[in-house]
Amino acid sequence: MPYKLTRRGKTIWRGQVRIGEKTLQRQFETRKEAVAWELNSGKPEPIPIPSISLLEWANEYLAYCVRYTPKTINDKRNAFRKFFKVAKHQEFANVYSRTEAMKYLQTQFKERSGYAANKDRKNLAAAWSWGSQYLEGFPSNNPFKAVRKFPEKREPRYVPPEDDFWKVVDTSQGQERVMLLTLLYLAARKGEVFRLTWTDVDFGRAQVRLTTRKRMDGSMEEEWVPMVDELYNALLGHRQAATNEWVFPQTHGRFAGRPFVENRDFPQDLCHIAHVCPFGCHAIRHLTASILAQADVPMVVIQGILRHKKLSTTERYVRRMETVRPYLEVLSGGRKRTHGVPKMKPPKAATSEGL
Repeated sequence: MPYKLTRRGKTIWRGQVRIGEKTLQRQFETRKEAVAWELNSGKPEPIPIPSISLLEWANEYLAYCVRYTPKTINDKRNAFRKFFKVAKHQEFANVYSRTEAMKYLQTQFKERSGYAANKDRKNLAAAWSWGSQYLEGFPSNNPFKAVRKFPEKREPRYVPPEDDFWKVVDTSQGQERVMLLTLLYLAARKGEVFRLTWTDVDFGRAQVRLTTRKRMDGSMEEEWVPMVDELYNALLGHRQAATNEWVFPQTHGRFAGRPFVENRDFPQDLCHIAHVCPFGCHAIRHLTASILAQADVPMVVIQGILRHKKLSTTERYVRRMETVRPYLEVLSGGRKRTHGVPKMKPPKAATSEGL
């Protein structure tokens, strides 16, 4: 404890603390200062936390993301590209606040859309969580996750009528026709079709192996899917003209012979030729589910064909209101009304006796 001394008529307080075999002493003008010094002396110096800039964080995360699909990497890279138009590259991550994150995402919401702001929020929050887990000294408080999601106004995906799809098939030829049939009959995702090699096609057992990245760690899942006769014959004929290991390689340009990464004009260009409303590759997957549902195929069977983990995901692919239409008849008790709503009788006039 500090003690009081008087020297030349002036009062001072001397604090002292013992560290090992040494005793340290120091003089103060007040007792409060001496007590504070004694309490804080002798404690080890805090280890400084290394500072990481936002740019270092982004580069480390993108280097880690090579395990994901090119589209996923591209989405994350674009999220950082827009982010650094506002944020300072050399700003330290431990001083970046949730207020700054909210202002940035709010700007994306106003200038672009709620969907775009939420997509950037998801990618940046995932990157921050990764940094707090793997980068030494990176802050654990996630400023992007602290921002609430923005309202979205998303247009429903256009699913073409079955007749329109076959009009496009009739317009196509060669590899494009075979690709359309593969998308429909296997209910395949676009990336799964682009990754197909001839080792994935087993003509002996009439089945195709589809691989996709649907796990958190980016690992591939594979599953063998049976081929119907029309697809079998189309792929068998296409195999005769194959020039390399890829089932659907690019046919022209500087990347000819390599597998597709993106093919944004397919099948929209064919839709214009066939004079039908344009649709994308994933809409064909929805069309497969819709055709099966209209044929009263059980939902759990459709789930297996689409290879969904959850039945609720499959239900989003199917136009559910049409499937429940027959059951809504229960509300009317199975009766069909042949007359209009009966008119109500006018109330009897009040009399003095009834008052």
